[in-house]
Amino acid sequence: MLAFDQLRDPAQIKIANMGKTMMLDKGLGLNAVDDLIATAGDYMNFAKFGWGTAATMSRELIQAKTAKYRNAGITPYPGGTLLEVALQQGKLTEFLTEAKALGFTGIEVSDGSTTVDAHTRAETIKAARNTGFKVLSEVGKKDPTLDHELTVAQRIASINADLRNGADYVIIEAREAGKNIGIYDKDGNIVQSELDALAANGITQVIFEAPLKPQQVALILQFGSHVNLGNIAHDEVTALETLRRGLRGDTVGKV
Repeated sequence: MLAFDQLRDPAQIKIANMGKTMMLDKGLGLNAVDDLIATAGDYMNFAKFGWGTAATMSRELIQAKTAKYRNAGITPYPGGTLLEVALQQGKLTEFLTEAKALGFTGIEVSDGSTTVDAHTRAETIKAARNTGFKVLSEVGKKDPTLDHELTVAQRIASINADLRNGADYVIIEAREAGKNIGIYDKDGNIVQSELDALAANGITQVIFEAPLKPQQVALILQFGSHVNLGNIAHDEVTALETLRRGLRGDTVGKV
């Protein structure tokens, strides 16, 4: 009997799984995490506890959740906004110590909601890496007005600086809505000139936040199934995987 997973060439499936997927956890409970891992755990690389949500949960709950993600081979990490608050309070060391105690294995370094000077950003990336964390930095502002002031050249410079300082991946900010931020216009469409300029700098270590299906489709069709995508809703992880594998109408016969 033909198994469904035999409908695709194993080599094709391997290629599809190369793309990193960052899932946005906005406060899932333990049962929901169990269900998510059971159905889509193989297709997630990072579980981001969005913005400051980790500060609203008990330590026991966070530890239980991070353990589930780690056991499934997924890197859990707190949203960058929480680290920005810690930096404002001069508590980087305490933040990293607590993050490790809570079971997080990744750290996001950003300045989307605050202002972090280049030296502090560099030292924060190095400190997180030296503490044993996988480091994801994020480029972009959460306020559209401020984000629009950033030129492509400035974004590229930030990406390259973060990678030089030890970041494993750099995330291109798009927020949860995916509109009027970063590489997207007010309707969520890709600004092709900006994307092409960023891509020319290399995308192997770049994660494009792409919460909307048309964005996911466009990026996969342009770069292939191995493109790294983030801010994926927990109930869209499997759907994204089908796009990567050419098992959904938008990408059938195209990847």
